[in-house]
Amino acid sequence: QVQLVESGGGLVQAGGSLRLSCAASGRTFSSDGIGWFRQTPGKEREFVGAISWRNGNTHCSDSVKDRFTISRDVAKNTVNLQMNSLKLEDTAVYYCAATSRGYGPWVESLSKYDYWGPGTQVTVSS
Repeated sequence: QVQLVESGGGLVQAGGSLRLSCAASGRTFSSDGIGWFRQTPGKEREFVGAISWRNGNTHCSDSVKDRFTISRDVAKNTVNLQMNSLKLEDTAVYYCAATSRGYGPWVESLSKYDYWGPGTQVTVSS
């Protein structure tokens, strides 16, 4: 069992940056795949990006891949989401999730994730 907690959300102006972190407790990420998702009211939760804990490979959605970067800190057992050039449409609750299936073609699928954090709000203002 692993517990996930996101941090780093807040209010930022368009064009600014935020860095979200996902901390795990209970066990290390080990060979997990760790994903970031976001959701706005009335919309489905959407994939933002994912990282392989084992080798650091990453994959981000087309809408953020030129602006967001995912990294891992093995010593701290955390995964970070660096968000640059933020846009109004990036406003959402951001969730991290972990899948014990590891990192593979399934990382964009919500149903493949076993553990979820409670989310952190990111609000981008004009």
